[in-house]
Amino acid sequence: MEDAIEQLYREAGRQFAPAIARLARTVERDADRARDLEQEIHCALWTSLSRFRGDCALKTWVYRVAHNVAADHVARAVRGPARVPLEEIGELPGAANPETEAAERLVLDRLAELVRRLPPLDAQVIVLWLEGERARDIAEITGLSEGAVNVRVHRVKTLLSSHFDEPKSDESRTEGALS
Repeated sequence: MEDAIEQLYREAGRQFAPAIARLARTVERDADRARDLEQEIHCALWTSLSRFRGDCALKTWVYRVAHNVAADHVARAVRGPARVPLEEIGELPGAANPETEAAERLVLDRLAELVRRLPPLDAQVIVLWLEGERARDIAEITGLSEGAVNVRVHRVKTLLSSHFDEPKSDESRTEGALS
């Protein structure tokens, strides 16, 4: 039994450790806390594998455990400092560095910050979607219906993209015409 659990854990780690790390970094901004959360997810996964019977795919099991631990982490954090609803977020600092790599990093950091401010279930759904999961799999992991997942993904994508749309002012159009 121990060998089977160890083999399952190794397989889960081989396939899903990068996704678990990304989830932890998405949920937790502080690098040390993100590593702690990642470790907490791995511990919960190891413990849970003794109950894994193959009724669902290993991927579904791993994501369900990871997202449950992450949701608990977020719930504990919510009891701490007050959060601002995503609709009330002002403009986050824009990309000041002209270098492409730095600009991309800033955009990803900005997106991660916005995702952190989402309600936990919305954050869970959009992170799974960003990981490339299908609505059917997300529904199985979260307990939502497939239709509810699709609606949440669309709503969150629209909301997130609105924070990246910067209409050009008349002044910037004029400057662009002069250069």
